[in-house]
Amino acid sequence: MFFFDFYRRERELEELETLYKREGFKFAVVYGRRRVGKSTVIQKFIDIDTKPNISFLSLEQNDKQNLEGFSEVVLGRYGAARGFLDSFDSWEKAFDYIVVQVKQERLVLFIDEYPYLSNANKSISSIFQKYADGAFRKTNITLILCGSSMSFMENQVLGAKSPLYGRRDMQFKIEPFDYYDSASFFEGWSNEDKAFAYAVTGGIPLYLARLKNQGNIADGIKNEFLKKNGSLYEEPRNLLMQELREPAVYNAIIKSIAGGASKPNDIAMKAGEEGKKVSKYLTTLINLHFVKKETPIIGGRERSGIYRLSDGMFRFWYRFVINNSMNIESGMFNYVYNEKILPQFSGYMGYIFEDMCIQYMKRQNQTMKLPVVFDRIGRWWGNNPVERRQEEIDMVATSGDTAIFGECKWKDTVGTDILYELKRKSGIFRQFVDKHYYLFAKSGFTDNLKETAEQNSDVKLITLEELYI
Repeated sequence: MFFFDFYRRERELEELETLYKREGFKFAVVYGRRRVGKSTVIQKFIDIDTKPNISFLSLEQNDKQNLEGFSEVVLGRYGAARGFLDSFDSWEKAFDYIVVQVKQERLVLFIDEYPYLSNANKSISSIFQKYADGAFRKTNITLILCGSSMSFMENQVLGAKSPLYGRRDMQFKIEPFDYYDSASFFEGWSNEDKAFAYAVTGGIPLYLARLKNQGNIADGIKNEFLKKNGSLYEEPRNLLMQELREPAVYNAIIKSIAGGASKPNDIAMKAGEEGKKVSKYLTTLINLHFVKKETPIIGGRERSGIYRLSDGMFRFWYRFVINNSMNIESGMFNYVYNEKILPQFSGYMGYIFEDMCIQYMKRQNQTMKLPVVFDRIGRWWGNNPVERRQEEIDMVATSGDTAIFGECKWKDTVGTDILYELKRKSGIFRQFVDKHYYLFAKSGFTDNLKETAEQNSDVKLITLEELYI
């Protein structure tokens, strides 16, 4: 496959290549959370065929300093004016100079961490708008604006109120890898260790690479998370400080969610903060994609939603690292790993395994290998009106009057009791006339359950090993 050696970013690279080869001016927006590999993807795209480029990393500094840095890069590319000019005195003059020099040459104009540039110069988006509508139109420039501030890029670059709204030819939200693509980092590892690696990194390429370099999951966790000089020991704190003005409050909220609180009142109580304040801060964390709000896949109302950490590394760090920081600071990384993490890790993997199973089903859905091509998939929880009690189902996928119900168990052997319980709970949903049952288990199933599945075409059994085929 094209670019297969560049870990699972073939689609983004191919689409950028296609855009680049089109005639005329092109404008792409690339964004995603920090460490997800945005700049790496763009740099790889530029390196293919060594494309002519002006690549500038915006810094958290004033506009004059950014313009001076940009000028240096421009004059390094097109040096005709270097003998009498050290820096352009405006962005417009820098852009005018590029237009004159580039003529019809294909050029990638890549601005990384664009939010820093915009924060230092509130009119820069309007300036880019003027050139995107005017002088750049006469060139073969491919403009790429890239940023890590998710809310900024979505609202102030792609949003309807942005001067740049409607002008991009392509946009990429670079996502973390799913469990399957994350496994490509760990050739030779067991499937269980691949799942553990995904669970502690959330599929962020930089974190996956850190674990890969350690050789095995135990050393990866110990050396990267559980040592003071480990690259991930302070990572969530550093990310919060880069993104937020009051990291202490957000830290308390995230810790509350990691500790099991999921409703706003419970989160506020655990965090020791006022309810209205917590609701406002939760919205910010959702915009930053650190937290997500889930509602039941069927009949879910906004007020029945619950809050979860969407970032896998945050989930692991706030569960196991911050609570053991004293012992980690004392160099007791082996003790923390063996006594505090391993005994709890099987229980911790339950929710992650549910996510992995949902991701597996989405992949299967794309290949049309399921009993139905579903329109929606997710978790369900709510009231059983017949038995008058709360119920939960790990996975429900639906299309029309057909549904697939799933249970995902991170344990060695699953028996018929789990199937019968799933069928009982599925009886709540009488609107589905065609029902199928998928059971997922870490290792396997009892002989009785295997026999039942062989005799019933609506029952499917899937092990962890099959998730990685």
